[in-house]
Amino acid sequence: MTDPLPPRVFYGWWIVLAAFLNLFFAVGIVFYGFPVFYPSLVDSLHFSRQQATAGMFLGFAAVAPLLGLLVGALIDRLGARSAILLGTGFVGASLFLMGSINSLRQYYLLCFTEVLGYVLAGPIPNQVLIANWFRVMRGRAMGYAYLGLGFGGAVSPLLVHWLIEAFGWRRAFEVIGVLIVATLIPIGIWVTRSAPHDLGLLPDGASSDPAATEAVGTPSRTVREAIGTANFWLLLVGSMLVIGVIGTVISHFILFLKDEGYSSGWASRALSILLFSSLAGRVIVGYIADWFSRKNVMALFYFTLALAIPLLFLHHQTRAVIGFAILFGFAMGADYMLIPLVAVDCFGLSALGKILALIIMADSLGQTFGPVMAGRIFDVRHSYDLAWLIITAAGIVGAAAVFLISSPASSDAELKVTATS
Repeated sequence: MTDPLPPRVFYGWWIVLAAFLNLFFAVGIVFYGFPVFYPSLVDSLHFSRQQATAGMFLGFAAVAPLLGLLVGALIDRLGARSAILLGTGFVGASLFLMGSINSLRQYYLLCFTEVLGYVLAGPIPNQVLIANWFRVMRGRAMGYAYLGLGFGGAVSPLLVHWLIEAFGWRRAFEVIGVLIVATLIPIGIWVTRSAPHDLGLLPDGASSDPAATEAVGTPSRTVREAIGTANFWLLLVGSMLVIGVIGTVISHFILFLKDEGYSSGWASRALSILLFSSLAGRVIVGYIADWFSRKNVMALFYFTLALAIPLLFLHHQTRAVIGFAILFGFAMGADYMLIPLVAVDCFGLSALGKILALIIMADSLGQTFGPVMAGRIFDVRHSYDLAWLIITAAGIVGAAAVFLISSPASSDAELKVTATS
């Protein structure tokens, strides 16, 4: 009697790998590596710190009101795959052309096109991908996919620092742009599929029995219905404040440490420690989110993140800086990845792309406004102390807002669904 054939790997895990790579390159390397360029832009092009950090904020400020819902509608209508391919082209071309800028106007224009690519290829479509392909194992799948963002962020400060030291900042921009396009376009064409039904499959690799895969609990809401709920605004405001805190720390961490006498190399390593620590947070929070109230898990991690910031006032102690990097990074593991899980619990899947577009575009404004605020504070006061106090308070308020979200019944009910994986 022959042994039965081993079960095939559910194709959704290839989707997780594709999302991992998308987040690694289009978000991790771009967003977390970008601050390493700021000292070069300040020194070579004589930008102020506020000008250097304002580029991304102005890009998001322009993209959010003009294209936020359009991007969400594109994802819901044409699928995440089309958005990711288009966005990858914008990201790669923008970074490549950054190597040729000579003026603030050129810098701001390319920041706008890079942000457009980030919106099309970054968190929103990849979150929709995972939400479509997984239900029972959605938290774990999202956690594994978001390891890409963490790995990209952990590697990028060291990679960008090395490229700048070896080839100069202009060539470093060009290399990263080419690398992103050469990697993500083939993945998007040959691997990524927007939903299980594109391959005749069902979420989680379940059988054809509808009862095995049907989402239980919260019915899907339209965008108009979602906006009319308190949960939408609590999730939007809470995540916007905390993502703003994260953006502020990431953008100014290296500049802050250099001001306090640390070398560029040591500062880049400290940022990498912070981002490597976030990897553990992403895995752990993904599993916890499949077993406990997702909004409570989100609030707990956000509150921990806020409480880590006062360690920066002990910057003269190396151990305090390292301790901050580890604790803040671990709590940062919940940054974007829990937003779609809580959103699905509250509003369902049918309009998820448009709902996430509204929430994450607001988050992106917070993520870019925070660094501009901190840069302005430093330019005026020559100190980050006030900025650290403000973002500590913002993090606490954001965590409280998420905690106040009404617990959706579906998060617990979904765990009772039996599916084969």
